[in-house]
Amino acid sequence: MSGGPAEELVAAGYAWEIADAPWLHQALGLADLAHCVELADRGILPDRVRGPLLGALLDLAAMPADAVGYDPRYGEPYVSRERHLLERIGEEAGWLRAGRTRREAVRTAFRIRVRGQILDLVEAACALAATLAGQAERHAGTLMPDYTYLQQAQPTTFGHYLLSFADPVLRDAVRLLAEFGHVNAGLAGAGAANGSPILDDREAAARALGFDRAITHTRDAMWQTDPFMHVLAAATSLLLTQDKLAEDLEIFAGAEFGFVALAEAYARPSVAMPQKRNPYSLAVIRGSAGVMLGRLTGLTAVIKTPSARSDNLIYLYGELPRSLDLAHRATRLTTGVIRTLETDPARMRQALEAGFTQAADLAELLMRRFHLDYRTAHRVVQHAVQHEAALDAEAIARAAAAVTGDRLQFDDAELQACLTPEALVGSRTGLGGAAPSAMTPMIKGVREQAAELNAEAAARRAALHAAEEAIRARARSLAGR
Repeated sequence: MSGGPAEELVAAGYAWEIADAPWLHQALGLADLAHCVELADRGILPDRVRGPLLGALLDLAAMPADAVGYDPRYGEPYVSRERHLLERIGEEAGWLRAGRTRREAVRTAFRIRVRGQILDLVEAACALAATLAGQAERHAGTLMPDYTYLQQAQPTTFGHYLLSFADPVLRDAVRLLAEFGHVNAGLAGAGAANGSPILDDREAAARALGFDRAITHTRDAMWQTDPFMHVLAAATSLLLTQDKLAEDLEIFAGAEFGFVALAEAYARPSVAMPQKRNPYSLAVIRGSAGVMLGRLTGLTAVIKTPSARSDNLIYLYGELPRSLDLAHRATRLTTGVIRTLETDPARMRQALEAGFTQAADLAELLMRRFHLDYRTAHRVVQHAVQHEAALDAEAIARAAAAVTGDRLQFDDAELQACLTPEALVGSRTGLGGAAPSAMTPMIKGVREQAAELNAEAAARRAALHAAEEAIRARARSLAGR
């Protein structure tokens, strides 16, 4: 091809890719160094080329992205980098093309960038789960109504409520680490589709860059998209869990509830209304979840193409790193909100006592004491809730007479002792229950799993860092630096 690209193509196409260059710049530098080191170690680079090319690549890798001269008029980021090298060392820069397509270079860099972000997000998720566990322990005795459909359901504790979000967070951390195994796989030597005779030891090339393995099929290596879709799905799921929590807390922070308040550092005042402290952080969390949903939808749309199409990847290069960065920042924000959350146990207790959250337990008590079937016991309590001001012994007797024709008489002191919020919560001693004895092992389990996943992410990061540093050291040695 001769001549430059059309102005419209630059504006609509290359400008899009160039805008993503800062996300991939450092990873491109590492991918280029690794490729050049392998060419040198295999004796493919002439002696006169090795030092200047590796030296120029080391300098390029040390430069910030905005100093490189990424320009959409020249095409995608690869071409801008090549122009930079040509200006530096002349035609010897062309040796970097040996045994590798431009798409292989960019997709290798993309995997390098994304794998680090996955570990960032796993660590942030573990921190959030541990923070939820800490607040759950603190509020294991803070009584409140549990809600379904925003209707009072049964007595619980604020600690039990908060801890319900920890396991979903950890499940997504597990999913992200599983997908890390698919993303952290190398495609060096894949060629355009069917491999390269120059770089035939693909396993060694992959491991040199810290990848766990080489992707077996070279065509699949070049064109696969499913690992990235699953990473984004797991990250979106992580944000959706936080969205549920944020939406609840926004309601609980309202004056009508008054259960919680955000710390001032996580709120924003109203310009017009002096009495307001808006829970701005919660709006940011909820909005981030919405953005993630939109990007996941967009990703699934663009990857629905025939095979071996660049259009289902060029839109990933920036969108996935941006999405993972957004998920990471939002998760850290949620962690800060929960860590500093202010509560009003008295308001929670007041709401609990104003409702009939003991109703289901009362129906079970009627069933056991008077051998009623549960449906009939349910009708008795329902009648009492509808027609009585309080669920005391006399009210239950009247309701039972109305429903069954028989007064079912309790001792009032016994009845009230059985149905206090403390007694009802304390009776939930089974696995996963709200009683302190059930909460303690759950809190311990969340902390242990969060610590284990965090340690695994840290070990993975250390291994990547070691491999990357080894490449840089070998490049400096070959360049005579």
